Amino acid sequence: MNSTIKLIRKFCSILIISIVLGILLNLIFLAAITWNQGRDSSGWQQAEEVAAALSLSEDGSYVLSEEGEKVLEQAGAWGILVENNTGNVIWSSPDLPQEIPRHYTLGEISWAVRGYIQDYPTTVAPQGENLLFLGFPKDRYFKLMWPTFDYDLIRNIGYMILEFLAFNLVFIVIVYAVATSGIIRSVKPIVQGIEALGEQKEVYIPEKGLMSQLAASINQVSEKLKTQNYALRKKETARANWIAGVSHDIRTPLSMVMGHASTLEEDSGLPEKARQKAGIIRQQSMRMKNLINDLNLASKLEYNVQPVKRQRTDLVALARTVAVDFLNLDNAVDYPIVWNTAEDTGPMIVYGDPDLLKRAMSNLITNAQVHNPKGCTIEIEAKEEAEMYALIVSDDGVGVTEDELRPIRSAPHYMVCDSSTGEQRHGLGLLIVRQIAQAHGGKVVLDHSPRGGFLVKILLLKDGEEI
Repeated sequence: MNSTIKLIRKFCSILIISIVLGILLNLIFLAAITWNQGRDSSGWQQAEEVAAALSLSEDGSYVLSEEGEKVLEQAGAWGILVENNTGNVIWSSPDLPQEIPRHYTLGEISWAVRGYIQDYPTTVAPQGENLLFLGFPKDRYFKLMWPTFDYDLIRNIGYMILEFLAFNLVFIVIVYAVATSGIIRSVKPIVQGIEALGEQKEVYIPEKGLMSQLAASINQVSEKLKTQNYALRKKETARANWIAGVSHDIRTPLSMVMGHASTLEEDSGLPEKARQKAGIIRQQSMRMKNLINDLNLASKLEYNVQPVKRQRTDLVALARTVAVDFLNLDNAVDYPIVWNTAEDTGPMIVYGDPDLLKRAMSNLITNAQVHNPKGCTIEIEAKEEAEMYALIVSDDGVGVTEDELRPIRSAPHYMVCDSSTGEQRHGLGLLIVRQIAQAHGGKVVLDHSPRGGFLVKILLLKDGEEI
């Protein structure tokens, strides 16, 4: 709806600007046309110049100077000089038409002064006591014979112009509104349909009016999106069911393999090498079991099947518990864990699922151990950072280069099909950590450790803040 209002405002703005510019351009154009139509170019100045160029010779006749002849030639005009007392023509230019009278009464002079002599437009100028008439070609000027204007009309001409402009403006707005009302009615559902498509809603726009073709195209797009979304949901459901089914079906034979391997590993009657191989089978089977559990958990988190049991949880106590559990398991002391949290750090309460948060911390520690087979020191820190609580797990192991870190940050996860599904990717551990953080309204930051290894930071909202 907001887009429709903006569109209507834009149309109205364009209309108003067009009207103002149109009026200004018309005034400028009118001024340019009439600029040279003043007194100097209407024949009156030429009449004065010819009258000034006439002089009385010694024999009593009038003679026109060369400047006067040039004026007549340039104007294409003829001239006569009418004597004041008699009304006779006492001088005329050489190209005087034959139909032009040589004598004028007072009435004929008043008529000629007003406008025309034999349909030739005329201008006049005094020459002493006599009167000079300058005649121009019949198609040169159009002269109003009886122009009379009321003084009140002239005095109020400014207000009349404003009234005229206001009337025209209202008229244009009415015409525009009537002409575009159909367009606006057609555009409004189109805009609403496009906005609904952006929100992945089903759209149907009546295919009528000026925008019927566009409405039909949007309906087709909506139908295609509906079909694609249905196929995608069906594919996602099938994938989730397949993962759940495989996870369930593989647990029983895997448990049997682990049980027999453990029995063989503890059998003192077997040679040492055989017992070692049985131990390797047990360890790798345990790793497979953990991977299956990770895959199943990642699928549940992706499709919002895994419930998040929220409760008040102290991140400091939770992280310390996970660290102690791993210290107890690390019999070879290859992966010492350093508690790097400040001693005066108080409780850091979040509203979350403690089991999932423990799983995230465990995955980070396990990830450090897996990618550093020769051992490393793992640091765990809990602190307040940027209005959030941060759990940080870092190591001083082999780490990753910037080129290796970039794809890990942006790598698509296993639940989404893409063009690079056959490429080697990072394990499910980091994916699950990211999913758990997102399920709690938080985020994960991957970076280089200050000690040269790898660093993962989980940022979570404080207790009481909305997700």
